[in-house]
Amino acid sequence: MDISLKCFATLVEADKCDYKSSTKKTLPEGATVRKLLAREGIPDKDVKLIFVNGKKASLDTPLRNGDQVGLAPATGGM
Repeated sequence: MDISLKCFATLVEADKCDYKSSTKKTLPEGATVRKLLAREGIPDKDVKLIFVNGKKASLDTPLRNGDQVGLAPATGGM
């Protein structure tokens, strides 16, 4: 399945995950946000906010084809 990934602040890496435009990622069916982070080499502890299709989500949220995922670290007193 294909999802779109956006990262913000300290999680941004040029070709891997950017805030300007979504980066397409391919995951196996049934993958969760936690699996996405593991595949991208992003430690769970570095992510404070997770959004899937504009709604707050958790590490165990299952992903579906076409989902849009946004990840943000703790910043400014979060």
